[in-house]
Amino acid sequence: MAAKNTEKTGKPPADGFVLRLSLFFGALFMVVGLHAPYFPVWLEWRGLTPGEIGVVLAAPLAVRIFFTPAVSLVADQSGDRRKVLRLLSWGTLLGFFLFFIADGFWATFAVAIVVALFWTSVMPVTEAVAMQGVRRAGHDYGRMRLWGSLTFIAASFLGGLALERWGGGSVLWLMIGAAACVAVSAHLLPAPVGKERLKAATQPRRIRWSDASRLLRQPIFLLFLSSTGLVQGAHAIYYAFGTIHWQSQGIPAGIIGTLWAVGVIAEILLFLYSGRVVKAAGVTNLICLAAFAAVIRWVATALSPPLWLLFIMQALHGLTFGAAHLAAVHFISDAVPEEKTGTAQGLYASAGMGIFMGGAILISGPLYSSFGGHAYFAMAVLGGISLFLALLLGINWKGENLLPGR
Repeated sequence: MAAKNTEKTGKPPADGFVLRLSLFFGALFMVVGLHAPYFPVWLEWRGLTPGEIGVVLAAPLAVRIFFTPAVSLVADQSGDRRKVLRLLSWGTLLGFFLFFIADGFWATFAVAIVVALFWTSVMPVTEAVAMQGVRRAGHDYGRMRLWGSLTFIAASFLGGLALERWGGGSVLWLMIGAAACVAVSAHLLPAPVGKERLKAATQPRRIRWSDASRLLRQPIFLLFLSSTGLVQGAHAIYYAFGTIHWQSQGIPAGIIGTLWAVGVIAEILLFLYSGRVVKAAGVTNLICLAAFAAVIRWVATALSPPLWLLFIMQALHGLTFGAAHLAAVHFISDAVPEEKTGTAQGLYASAGMGIFMGGAILISGPLYSSFGGHAYFAMAVLGGISLFLALLLGINWKGENLLPGR
């Protein structure tokens, strides 16, 4: 467990570490809280078909497969991940402006790729910074991360209100405002201390591709990537067409924003007690729980449940996403040396939000076009496969370091 492996130094990694990371997480999830529910609506407003929407949403995730691990390696070797995050944040903001001049599917697709080159690497590098605080000073990851969930709720509510009042065109303006907050807050991130500060000052940047290669040759790590990647990929229909599907059912935009918020409130409750939850349940059991909840959630959603039951299924987001993600960051903290966590986070992001999520979103367009809400059944299948792999992970991993001797 993370508590067992915490490497305390007697003081936080930097002054105001928790406050500064919480602020940055909050800014990041303002973007996510607008992008996840409403960017597909903006794409539809611009005239894209469901199949084209699926491609636009999937292509940037495919970029993550190759680009994010490389950025994470650079961030690890730099010794000061703040500089990398600042570059990525400003690049994301400038990239969003390009959507204004994108006309048609191919231009929108090209801009989405440009934005992805910056945005898709922000989260794994941030997670590496946060977990440094967990390991060195015993900070609670969940209590930093929950501020992102709170701003997700606020952004989803604001987006729903803006959609009702000003239509789909308002979404991009809101996303640009949120991205500006990310760029500003990146300059407030805590400086590295101790070994990391010395490394940043004296060591040239060297990318050790062997670290990533060693991890990818570990069957345990591959089981981890597959089980967490599949349960995250099972959200593809929800992320790509959830809002559009609910609109087609006549659910008002304000209620849709509330539905998104309910899932994140459940996530917040989990993160609020994350330290206790991880200690009590264990990392691999949390992945199993997330996968089992995914099967229930997506089967029920596919059956077009009444609104009251839909709210209950949305509350399962605290497990299908929250528990899986919480388990993932703690698995990496336990199984990988601190100086390599950025690399491991990059591989996790590449697999979970690249290969698995990207592939699932790519097929989500044809699935939704052909089957409508019944496409959620395919997501339940992904959850079932994830559950099987998570059980294998629990049997074979006993908490050992996957990169010993480094």
